[in-house]
Amino acid sequence: MAQGNAFLKRDISKVHRLGIMGGTFDPVHYGHLVTAEVARVKFHLDMVVFVPSGTPPHKHGVEISPGRDRYMMTVLATATNSHFEVSRMELDRPGPSYTVDTVREFQSRCEPATELFFITGADAAVEIFTWKEAHELLRMCAFIVATRPGYCTTRLEAELERARGISTHGIFVVEVPALAISSTDIRARVRQGDAIRYLLPESVENYIRKAGLYL
Repeated sequence: MAQGNAFLKRDISKVHRLGIMGGTFDPVHYGHLVTAEVARVKFHLDMVVFVPSGTPPHKHGVEISPGRDRYMMTVLATATNSHFEVSRMELDRPGPSYTVDTVREFQSRCEPATELFFITGADAAVEIFTWKEAHELLRMCAFIVATRPGYCTTRLEAELERARGISTHGIFVVEVPALAISSTDIRARVRQGDAIRYLLPESVENYIRKAGLYL
């Protein structure tokens, strides 16, 4: 039976197909939003939950913005889509943010029949066997891997073929044109004083300006 649901604003006990989208979201941009919406429609997801990373283990030594700022930007970006939700799960959990721990927590809060889909980018997916308890994770949920046009899929397909031999819920690849936008490029543009309008929601752009991020 599903447990209490204080970690989300909305009840997920009746959700049959749930998307979980992890990332630093520093900042969140249209590439993330389009990916989530494409996944939601293509795989008939009832809801997509964005989960900003607390302490990303694969970005050790890389400076990232405070969690409160990344959370607020993600809330602002997703506010107009009733199918999107944002969770502070990883931000509030101490220690490194491991996907396997996040998926386990969703499993514990959802009904047993709920199907979970973890949404990630191709750059992260090629490293999936370096993730904590990767074999166990591949048996816990389906994976939706987003690529961008022109992305070289040779290494990705090799890793995913290996992963499919372990997965019990499926691994699916979708191409998302908007993924040509990158958080790294947006941060560089802010530092250089270049335009970032139309790369991300206006509400997020305004937050970046007011908070003085990436300067």
